[in-house]
Amino acid sequence: MDTPGTSPNWISSLADNEIFVFGSNLNGFHGGGAARLALKWGAVWGQGIGLQGQTYAIPTMQGGVETIKPHVDEFIAFARSHPELKFLVTEIGCGIAGFTPDEIAPLFRAAIDEDAANIYLPESFHAVFNG
Repeated sequence: MDTPGTSPNWISSLADNEIFVFGSNLNGFHGGGAARLALKWGAVWGQGIGLQGQTYAIPTMQGGVETIKPHVDEFIAFARSHPELKFLVTEIGCGIAGFTPDEIAPLFRAAIDEDAANIYLPESFHAVFNG
């Protein structure tokens, strides 16, 4: 991680206090992309939202960006209530779901504005904020 508050481009291991944050579908069918990788750290097949092992699922496949925002807000509140954990956010929604960082990054603005220091965002999201 080169920029403070930035998650690695590729996450291949987790420390005990790190949580892999990935985009999922509401049904929790973690068949591809980061969701499939999340299975390695405890993502639960059939659970599409929330904390699962060392992962946190944010659904991104159910509609437009407006349907993702409440789940991101819930995630940010959860992360704030767990300052002992470090949340490594992947480019949720920017793979199989088909969104761009320009569309998804603004949903995480509260994590930056309110200094949720334990939320680490992808470099592409920081680029949108620093645009």
